[in-house]
Amino acid sequence: MRHLVIDTASEALSIALFSDGTLVGHVHEIAGRGHAEKLIPAVATLPDGGLADEIWVDSGPGSFTGIRVGLAAARALAFAWGSALNSYSSLTLLAAMARADGADGKTLSIALTGGHGELFWQEFDRAALTPLAPAASLPIGQLAEHAMSPVLYGTGAEALVCARGSGEARLLYPDARMALLIPHDQMQPGADARYGRGAVATLPPAKAAAAVPTPSESD
Repeated sequence: MRHLVIDTASEALSIALFSDGTLVGHVHEIAGRGHAEKLIPAVATLPDGGLADEIWVDSGPGSFTGIRVGLAAARALAFAWGSALNSYSSLTLLAAMARADGADGKTLSIALTGGHGELFWQEFDRAALTPLAPAASLPIGQLAEHAMSPVLYGTGAEALVCARGSGEARLLYPDARMALLIPHDQMQPGADARYGRGAVATLPPAKAAAAVPTPSESD
């Protein structure tokens, strides 16, 4: 059984190919932007062009554009190869990575860089890697008043520690090579996006309809 993992929900472009649970190829770079141009060429560098029986893809939350790039590629490859398609949360992967990193305590606190001065935030039970509450997108200042964990993990950890003036930040980017650490029950069939926030754009107010002149009674 071969698994291809695609993760482009953050600044990292991360892909990994596993054969019967053994890593046989990967690409992991902090690309910042340009995921759309780099992803498929990166997959092509893997053994057999990344061909896999099953594809796992990070469905967010995270970068809106990055999520869409990863999901589109995963769907296209799954269709072309006839592969099964499953997805996972970026925050769940980071929690699994934090536990593997030797995190102490009963709770894993994950902060991922969002947009518009907000962070994606979620806490997990360390033993079971189950979420303790739904993921949320919150302003950094507001989150700093409530996030009390002494150690924070993720791309947004440093900003949160600075905002509250205490604690330890451990920078982690979602890494496809660590995807096998995600519990099976945290995988979702298909590839539906988890953007983690509502649409920020609003429609302009509708213009009043122009009055339609009516013929005068004298016409």
